[in-house]
Amino acid sequence: MLALLLFSTLCFAQVSDPTPLQFRDAAQETRFHQLTAELRCVMCQNQSLADSNAQIAHDLRREVLDLMNQGKSDAEVKRFLVDRYGEFVLYKPDVAGNTWLLWFGPALLLMAGAAIVFRIVRKRSAAAGTMADDDNQEW
Repeated sequence: MLALLLFSTLCFAQVSDPTPLQFRDAAQETRFHQLTAELRCVMCQNQSLADSNAQIAHDLRREVLDLMNQGKSDAEVKRFLVDRYGEFVLYKPDVAGNTWLLWFGPALLLMAGAAIVFRIVRKRSAAAGTMADDDNQEW
């Protein structure tokens, strides 16, 4: 039973590649860090690719560096990852038909809330105005 428990925990262990990423120069390293900060880890979902410690994030960082070494631009690297994992991998997806609610939804909610508050204030001020007319009458 103890052996079974030991082997089952080993199944969940993550083996990371001990070799660090090798950059050609400081400019490539800066570009790499900026690019991985704009990409989302597909496993963690709330961390950038640069911040995540998941095994897939390590693999994707290596893939990004390989694409950069092949001469791909930032847009081409992002397009590669979007083709593979979908728009979710981008922290700032492009404005498109399927993402318009993501971009404009908060502004629409804010405008709807302002319209509701405006109507409530207008209705209360109109009700207060009729109450002031009733105060002038003698009872």
